[in-house]
Amino acid sequence: MPAISKPAIVFCHGIWADGSCFSKVIPALQADGHEVISVQYGLDSFEEDVATVKRTLNRVGSPVILVGHSYGGATITAAGVDDRVAGLVYIGAVAPDVGETVQEQLDKYPSDIFSRVEVADGRAWMLPNGTEFFCGDLSKEEQKLVWATHYAPVADLFQQQKIKSTPWKSKPSWYILTTQDHTVHPDLQRWVSKRMGATITEVASSHVPMLSQPDVVIDVIRKAAAAVQNR
Repeated sequence: MPAISKPAIVFCHGIWADGSCFSKVIPALQADGHEVISVQYGLDSFEEDVATVKRTLNRVGSPVILVGHSYGGATITAAGVDDRVAGLVYIGAVAPDVGETVQEQLDKYPSDIFSRVEVADGRAWMLPNGTEFFCGDLSKEEQKLVWATHYAPVADLFQQQKIKSTPWKSKPSWYILTTQDHTVHPDLQRWVSKRMGATITEVASSHVPMLSQPDVVIDVIRKAAAAVQNR
């Protein structure tokens, strides 16, 4: 019998980030033999960000595991209805249901980070001291790098569009719950991950475990890939 091809891994980043935020986990998955690509969307429009995810799916083989961090949980939810998507991995992420916006989810359990945000020129910028709440378990040097390279979303991104589909109701999902998170509240994470029936892994990390504890993220993605491959 021919060998079953390993699923491709497609990463979707959150706000104040780009695709390079997964740089500590991508090499290990590539070494495992997975085709890996990290979506680079512009945080200008939820609709366009989802369209970029769909275009990126065209660049890899199938099946695909979509991995979404933070706001990326909304983009993988919207794009995950694609037949090529076999599983979803959420990292400290929102996961709206049909008719919900990202902002409606965040409003359920407000977090500290938004006291460290300034809206200017139509974008929502993280203030330099916001790294304490965003990536406080990284070294001071890494926190400065995160801030220096952070990419501000358009200010109304979270209110723009309600989700029209929820693939996590029919496809397997995994959730990395970041218990020391001050950006997406841990209680919101518990609520959304339980609602979707995800396989949950808790990690005592800030909002960015792919940078602070990449081995945990790699392990969960490996388990998801194995489960999808063996279905």
